[in-house]
Parts: sequence; structure tokens; C-alpha cells
Amino acid sequence: MNEASKPIKVVAFGGGHGLSASLRALRATGLPLDLTAVVTVADDGGSSGRLRAARSVLPPGDLRQALAALAADDGVSDGTAKLMQYRFTGSDELAGHPVGNVVLCGLMELLGDPVAALEHAQAMVHAVGRVLPMSCHPLGIEADLIVDGEKVTVRGQHQVAVAPGRVLEVRLEPPQPQPCPQAIEAIGSADWLVFGPGSWYTSVIPHLLVPEQAAAIVASPARRLVTLNLAADRETVGLSLPDHLAALSRYLPDLKVDIVLVDRNAVPDPEPVANAAESLGARIALAPVAVDDGTPRHDPVRLGRALVPLLGTAR
Repeated sequence: MNEASKPIKVVAFGGGHGLSASLRALRATGLPLDLTAVVTVADDGGSSGRLRAARSVLPPGDLRQALAALAADDGVSDGTAKLMQYRFTGSDELAGHPVGNVVLCGLMELLGDPVAALEHAQAMVHAVGRVLPMSCHPLGIEADLIVDGEKVTVRGQHQVAVAPGRVLEVRLEPPQPQPCPQAIEAIGSADWLVFGPGSWYTSVIPHLLVPEQAAAIVASPARRLVTLNLAADRETVGLSLPDHLAALSRYLPDLKVDIVLVDRNAVPDPEPVANAAESLGARIALAPVAVDDGTPRHDPVRLGRALVPLLGTAR
């Protein structure tokens, strides 16, 4: 196989809807990619929180969403992915649980290894990439916030995500968790490391707070791309796009970035973002990557189209 025909090895970091959007966009590029998703494991809300508390397993929701985003497009796999995403209705104990969350919980208990469980689930949906947890043990998130002029500490990923106020600092519990060994291996052999979009303090920055994973990110020979969000969410109210980049540098001072991808319509004046990107060693790339309906969501096709010339520079 010659150099030009080798798949581009991409490791995408995140959790929830943001990582799902990134994975769908990467698939939409049409480039030959070897995809690995590294997913946060601190969710304690909704179905994931219920299963985590009851069964002491990794919260499965974000892992399930990544699996669905990587499911093959053939009819059988697509149907299986839709089943995994189906959420039970009603008011009994199953109500609110997606089928995939229950399946992953069962696989993790049966196999005793979350990575093996994910490999089995990947085969079920004929995934076109790998899904790995950030850690093989469930983690916690806590944050210090300023609320009405007072400093308060909020614990739990869900509470951090919805709490009013401005985040001062976010931490993992335990503070030095063990990373997933397969994720460290993937980071070391990657061509590109992709961060965002997603909830900045609860889905993106946590990847920089696992010491061994952070060291692997810094040491990796890969190039690094950050996709910025389209609008602030509850946890980033008052945080400008340049502030998003400064937060990455604050939590991992040795982080160097090559490209920051920004929606062209989200920055009337790109200079402040360009300056913040330059402080990380990056240049900005402007492209229309949002959906047309006015909601702050990335369009996978448009985002994929914007990624094509950027990822191609790794060859």
C-alpha cells in the first residue's frame, strides 16, 4: 500500500451530541479514514446515571451515541443502530432507557471489560471505526462556579452542565484516573487528533484532565484540530470563542494545535479568534458548517466538506 492510499488515522475526543456530530462529519468527508472515538465517562444524568448507579458500570449513553454515529450504512446495520437508539416509553422501570444503553450495560457485565463490550457492540452495528472510553472506570466531574457573586462547588456532570453561573474551574474525581490503554495507543499512532464540538467543560476539557492521556496528546506526532461550537450553552455562558481556546491552554499548557475550524457566520470579526488560535500555534479555517434552520447545530455534510482539505494536509 503506497503512502497516498493509507487510511488517515483520526482520533476524535468528546461525548454526547458533539462527538456524534464530529464522527458523522468525518464519515461524510469520503476520505479513507481509520476512525477512533474516545468518549468521556462521567455522565451521571438520565438513563446513563440510573444504570451507572444501579449496576456500577460505565455510563453507556455517550458510548451508544458514538456507536450509532459509526454504524454502517447498509440496511441491516442501520436498522440495528436505530434499535440501539430507541428509547422505551411509559412509566415503568424501563421507561427512558435507550435499548443500546441496556445492551451495553449487559455486555459490560457479561464480558467484564468495557473495551471488549464495545468491540462486540461495534460488530453488531458493523461500525466503521472504534469506540473507546476515556477511562475503563466511571469518573466524576465537579466544578467551582460563581453564582450571584458567590463561589459554589457543583458535583456531577449533569449538575455542572445545567447549573447557572460562570465556571471557574472543573476537575475530575478521582483527580488522576487511569486512562484506557487502547486509547493511549491510538493517540500515539494517529495522524490527526480532533477536539470538539461539544460541551466544553463536561465533554471536551475532561480529556485533558486524565494525566496519562494528556501526556499522550502532547507527545503524539499527530496534527491537532479543534472545531469550535456555534453558540454558548448553559455551562459556557459568557465564554467567548477566544475564551474557549484559552480554556484548552489553561488546562493543558503544553497543548499545541494546528487548525481551529470556525463557522464563518458565527464570527463577524475573526481576528480575536485568530489571535487566540495563534497562541496555541494554530491558524483558523472559516467555513459555513451550521444547519440552515438557525439552530446552533453543525451540519455533518457541511462540516465534512470543510474537513476534507484540512485533513488532507496530513498526507
